[in-house]
Amino acid sequence: MKRIYLAFAAVLMSAMAFSQGTLTGTVTDGELGGPLPGATVMVKGTSTGTSTDFDGNFTLEVSQSSGTLLISYIGFVSKSVPFTTTGSVGTIALQPDAEELEGVVIVGTGIIDLAKDRQTPIAVSTVKASEIALKGGNQEFPELLKSTPSVYTSKSGGGFGDARIQVRGFDQSNTAFLINGQPINGMEDGNMYWSNWQGVTDVASAIQIQRGLGSSKLAISSVGGTVNIVTKTIDSQEGGFVQAMVGNNNYLKTTASYSSGISEKGWAFTTLLGHWQGDGYNDYMSGTGQTYFFSVGYSPNENHTFNFLITGAPQNHNQRNRYTIATLLEKGLTYNDQWGILNGKFMNVSGNYYHKPIANLSWDWNISNKSQLSTVIYASYGRGGSVGLRTFASQGEDNFDLTGQYNYNRSLAPNEDGLIIARRNDNSRSADILRSSVNEHRWFGVVSNFNHKINDQLNFNVGFDGRSYHGEHYRRVVDFLGLDGWDDDTNNVQLGSDYVVTEAYSVNSWKATFHDTPRNQRIGYDNPENIRYLGVFGQLEYAKDKLSAFVQGAVSTQSNQRFDYFNYAVGDEKSEKVTNEGFNIKAGANYNLNEYHNVFVNAGHYSRQPYQDNMFLNFRNDVNPLLTNEKITGFEAGYGFRSSIFSANVNLYQTTWDDRVVSGSLSTGEGFYQFQGVKQLHKGVEVDFALRPMQNLRFNGYTSIGKWEYDGNATQTVYDDNQNVIAEGDPLYLDGVKVGDGAQFTIGVGGRYEFLKGLSVDADYNHYDELYAGFLPTDDEFTVPDNRGSVKLPSYGLLDAGLTYDWNVNQNYKLVLRLNVNNVLDEEYISESLTNIHAEAGDVTYKGVNVANQAYFGFGRTWNMSIRLKF
Repeated sequence: MKRIYLAFAAVLMSAMAFSQGTLTGTVTDGELGGPLPGATVMVKGTSTGTSTDFDGNFTLEVSQSSGTLLISYIGFVSKSVPFTTTGSVGTIALQPDAEELEGVVIVGTGIIDLAKDRQTPIAVSTVKASEIALKGGNQEFPELLKSTPSVYTSKSGGGFGDARIQVRGFDQSNTAFLINGQPINGMEDGNMYWSNWQGVTDVASAIQIQRGLGSSKLAISSVGGTVNIVTKTIDSQEGGFVQAMVGNNNYLKTTASYSSGISEKGWAFTTLLGHWQGDGYNDYMSGTGQTYFFSVGYSPNENHTFNFLITGAPQNHNQRNRYTIATLLEKGLTYNDQWGILNGKFMNVSGNYYHKPIANLSWDWNISNKSQLSTVIYASYGRGGSVGLRTFASQGEDNFDLTGQYNYNRSLAPNEDGLIIARRNDNSRSADILRSSVNEHRWFGVVSNFNHKINDQLNFNVGFDGRSYHGEHYRRVVDFLGLDGWDDDTNNVQLGSDYVVTEAYSVNSWKATFHDTPRNQRIGYDNPENIRYLGVFGQLEYAKDKLSAFVQGAVSTQSNQRFDYFNYAVGDEKSEKVTNEGFNIKAGANYNLNEYHNVFVNAGHYSRQPYQDNMFLNFRNDVNPLLTNEKITGFEAGYGFRSSIFSANVNLYQTTWDDRVVSGSLSTGEGFYQFQGVKQLHKGVEVDFALRPMQNLRFNGYTSIGKWEYDGNATQTVYDDNQNVIAEGDPLYLDGVKVGDGAQFTIGVGGRYEFLKGLSVDADYNHYDELYAGFLPTDDEFTVPDNRGSVKLPSYGLLDAGLTYDWNVNQNYKLVLRLNVNNVLDEEYISESLTNIHAEAGDVTYKGVNVANQAYFGFGRTWNMSIRLKF
């Protein structure tokens, strides 16, 4: 009988051992916030486990009262969480692999519209801080996004900061770029100049690209997509790093950063300083610049957080001209003739210098557990421009004869005061000067967003976006090349045609920050503008069980006024104030079939005000009579799968863009164009995946197939370099022509393998096809109805690789060594063509392309190596 009791007791104890209780918790993204659905939760040393649901929650029956949970998710560092009793283990935040900015406090969260995976119905990709730190190197910012569906990047002319990006076939002026929720596209033309943002890769904690309509509530024109750049603000813990980097063509970069952590009284600050310089990949294309970043935060209590930051990246870099393929094949792909020797000193005659500091003050107020208010006040102050010769009189075969030009200028007869004052003339050689085309601005703005949780299912946002912008555009002298003054020959109504300028201005970006150029020292043109913008927006979100949906809308008003101090008499320089209304509306829904699968649909329509550069005709104050809002309509649908090992997305999209007006520079570099009445139709499919079969091995890949074409014809106006009309109202036959400058078929695959503790290798291969040339009004191809369309460029593929050693020196110090090699196979390829000259029988060609086309070749093999000490 005793044995029976003992056996019964053993069975009972065994049953109790296998039903000790239940563990619950939530797994979140520790860097960007939001749940991690499909994360794996296992009891260490057992086969007991589960996955988180679409809200990141898990429930796990355990057979023991204590132990350790192992939580893992693809692309994140696994985490061990001990438990000594059943019940809730709370929120478990996973950090991205090799996180660079662990503990970053993101402020202005109500302004920064980061999409949460499986909750927001959009196509989205995020580049984490770890990838930015490792793969950034001496690459341009747009290239951090090149392994993303429907994204195409090019270094263009190859100068530091001259890279560009296209999203779903739309250029940078039609993709919205935001830093911490602050719009940074140019107010005049929507363009992005990455030379102004060289320091972004140093201070970014994450970059999220939302393709298509995006999730931003602002009334911005995210035709191609929205790129959210989230910078570090303040760190929760004390620490920092110092880094040194070297690369090809004498590239050198040094960076240092320190964060104080949050004090007991709620104060914290972070600072970063950096310097870079290099000779450039192409001939005579050197550049240099600095990066500075300072942020101070204060949290007096749990309800209020304030943060002030200021950052900037002053830089100078040389540029080159546009050359035909034939010229580059003859003289070398790195050929550059935009330089000369002036009295024994090298001087580049084509370049860019700029300093664009930005500052913002943010306030996050937790009004209650249901209501929050976020406000950001920001300012931007830009100074700089481009450099070039006024008449190009000293052009030689392979460079500029600047010493000869100087001697010619000095040989001219002085005036009665003994000064040599010159202007362009019709002699065999003309006088010349080095000038800069200046672009200055003052930009102030405020964005505020109020969020209220109505109930467990409904969430409401409302806010406003206000901007005030003043820009100045003119030319001034950089170097008189031996002259004492310049008698500008432009028709200045206010100063006359014979006024003389005598001041020269430095192109050092720091000095240019404090220049003030009076109107009587401006040449060529002088046309400032004022732009005022006010938008209000609202969004209603619904989420219950497996369904989430949203509807959002925005209305805006924008006023533009142009001033012209060259073409109009005193008192008449103001144009009429042009006011345009705009709006957008977006709606979408996401349905989580289960914890692994979700589907979404999304639709939206924009009515976007035209840019300042397209608003006025003939570089005068004449308002374009055909002025109308551009109309953009988008439809998207997608499917997603998530598990702890594998994730994948499939997206379908169609975007119609109507009533476009486009302006730009001619292929010769000495003139401008404007064409209007353009309609484009972009549609395609995108697929991306990530696979992590084991803890130390992961793969990722993507493909995108697009069909981007012009729909209907347009008209054009062409101007020379002095803004005189050359041709007006000529038709452009574009119907069915392929949209150029971006590969319509892309495919890529990458992987990372840690084969020893702290030692890993990674590689990415990207292939581009269906790439077509862009077009300009000077292309005769499109002036006839029966044309052959855009020139198709050869396909190409690029392999990039890297090696990392991550060594924990001790508890307080970590050493990271990194080697990047880009274009490992040294592929020779055309990244973009600026003209459309089709190959005819007997023409000389390069890989099937007529060598008479002006084109940019991509870089060959490049490398960089860095060492970073973190503390």
